[in-house]
Amino acid sequence: MPEFFAMGGYALYVWPAYAVFFAILAWDWIAPVLRRRQLLKELRGRMAREQLRRQRAAQTPAQREGASA
Repeated sequence: MPEFFAMGGYALYVWPAYAVFFAILAWDWIAPVLRRRQLLKELRGRMAREQLRRQRAAQTPAQREGASA
């Protein structure tokens, strides 16, 4: 088994290559998940602002004055 981990003297090159590969593979899996969460959060905020704008636009000027007083 120690021969396997020594990789015929190339362990110094092989194991870091595996580490980099798996780090990139993990990032390739995690990055889209994080980006999706961020996009959904931004979209929810935009939708809430748009809904608020529509509600304000639907109010008559008298309703606006009564709401602010």
